[in-house]
Amino acid sequence: MSLLKFESMLKTNNVYFFDLVEFEEIIIHYLDAGKHALAKKAVKLGLEQHPNSIDLKLLQVELFIFEDKLDQANQMLHKIEILEPHNEEVFIQKATILSKQKHHDEAIECLRKSLEFVEDKSEIWSLIAMEYLYLDNFENARLNFAKCIDVDYEDYSALYNIVYCFDMENDHESAIRYLNSYIDRNPYSEVAWHQLGRQYYILDMFKEALTAFDYAVLIDENFIGGYLEKAKTLEELSRYEEAIANYKVTLDLDDPTAFAFVRIGNCYQMLNDYDAALQFYKKAVNEDPLLDKAWIALTDIYFQLQNFEKASYYIEKAIKIDDENAVYWRKYAEINLKLSLFEESVNGFQKCLDLNDDSIEIFIGLIDVLCFLGEYNESLLVLREAQIIYKDFAEIEYRFAGIFFILKKDKYALSHLINGLKIDYDYHHILNELFPAFCQQKKIEELLQYFKKALD
Repeated sequence: MSLLKFESMLKTNNVYFFDLVEFEEIIIHYLDAGKHALAKKAVKLGLEQHPNSIDLKLLQVELFIFEDKLDQANQMLHKIEILEPHNEEVFIQKATILSKQKHHDEAIECLRKSLEFVEDKSEIWSLIAMEYLYLDNFENARLNFAKCIDVDYEDYSALYNIVYCFDMENDHESAIRYLNSYIDRNPYSEVAWHQLGRQYYILDMFKEALTAFDYAVLIDENFIGGYLEKAKTLEELSRYEEAIANYKVTLDLDDPTAFAFVRIGNCYQMLNDYDAALQFYKKAVNEDPLLDKAWIALTDIYFQLQNFEKASYYIEKAIKIDDENAVYWRKYAEINLKLSLFEESVNGFQKCLDLNDDSIEIFIGLIDVLCFLGEYNESLLVLREAQIIYKDFAEIEYRFAGIFFILKKDKYALSHLINGLKIDYDYHHILNELFPAFCQQKKIEELLQYFKKALD
């Protein structure tokens, strides 16, 4: 009613009287709703009607801080502090200003002083912990969050933050010990069991993780996060049918998600049920057309089925979403090779190199396609680029030899052939595949026989 009365007043320009409690409720409502302009009007009118109200002045400070008017906020806080030096909200707002100015150590000291005057210390410990997080001081942050837990076992915000601190310290064993001790005191906390399962999962202790997630969903049979993590763990244990069942529970509990569809599809794919896998991958892209992982999953399954036309269609969908992903361009190049679309394949391999995927397989793929297209000089340029990264690689030396033979530079061809034979004699079979005419020369046959005898 106070809210309706206030908004009616704004529309009619009439001035109504509100008591302090009404003003506070109106202002806090607007702040919580993010309607700061209305909150400012309410504060202004409130201070006109109750000019000595400390609580309204503190709400004014909060608005100043939101608007980054820190000097004005400090000035008003100074006046309030003279009147009420032990008001905990003064300390909190001073700390907020210091924090915004990145003076986190000073903010911590300010909050610590307030502990002398407050009855409920949990909020202050939580604020101190957050300041330590800004400083990446995870140990002290965790210790302060732990104080909140000691006061209220069901302060799950503090519990999540404690686990976060352990995660940032990569101290998962300590996290497990802490969570187990917490569960001893609060055994029916699905959140704690869920977090314990996560820690076991990170350490590849999947059987222990599964037990923890089982408890989480037993305590709360509608706990979607518990079922998701349980399903992921069952996947790691290769128990794909059970994983599918748990993913499907999440679909019943809430609106379907593309993530769940993709995971179900992956499970069916691992069970070699490609029809079911395709069904769920397609559900995923219908649910979220911008989920490139779903498009690439479709690409991979059609590639496995050797349906390269469809694989090509789906890889292009994935690339449209993320054209900076070298893995997608590699798959694009491989698919186009299968379709004998060599120019497109060259483009795919070159894009991989542009995106800093300079693995030997990319170089070799690009070189071999260029050779097939008769682009020998271009092949040499790529070979030299590869040689800078991969020194003494037989894959490179034999290709140098074959290309120099084609370009009638026999001296270079022979030199690189000898280098290749010294590095890896057995790999010379690649010459028969790529440059058969080179191997049919009598002097080359004799050289190969000489190296074979030397190795025997």
